[in-house]
Amino acid sequence: QVFSQHCPFLMGPIESLADVVTPDTDIQVTLSIFELASAAGIPCEVDPALVTALASNRTEGSSPEEDYKVSCLLLVFVAVSLPLLAADPTSLYNPELDGYNNNLHCLAKAIVQVSAALFTAHNKNIETHLKEFLLVS
Repeated sequence: QVFSQHCPFLMGPIESLADVVTPDTDIQVTLSIFELASAAGIPCEVDPALVTALASNRTEGSSPEEDYKVSCLLLVFVAVSLPLLAADPTSLYNPELDGYNNNLHCLAKAIVQVSAALFTAHNKNIETHLKEFLLVS
């Protein structure tokens, strides 16, 4: 907010660039724009630093298709684990913490951010995979 007040001539174009990004935009262009927007403090749909970290952490000797399958299996694992997490005794709301003892309140944000970064790194449609995740869970 301070940056927007002091340098509106700089923040305006960055915000406009971030608004122009669509799912059809080239992945490298999207990541470059999101990196610029993140550096300026503008929230983005996909965290470019997480995408870079996940893309550089690929298993040696494995094909991109195998890495993609592992990403899909990770979402299946999370979906299958949700009922177990919900039944866990530490999954009770604690008013003193204003949250859950096992940080279950952070799970939805984590699932969205990690899956968006994983499927952006694989150049796949994020929305389709999140819909499949909801069906599995």
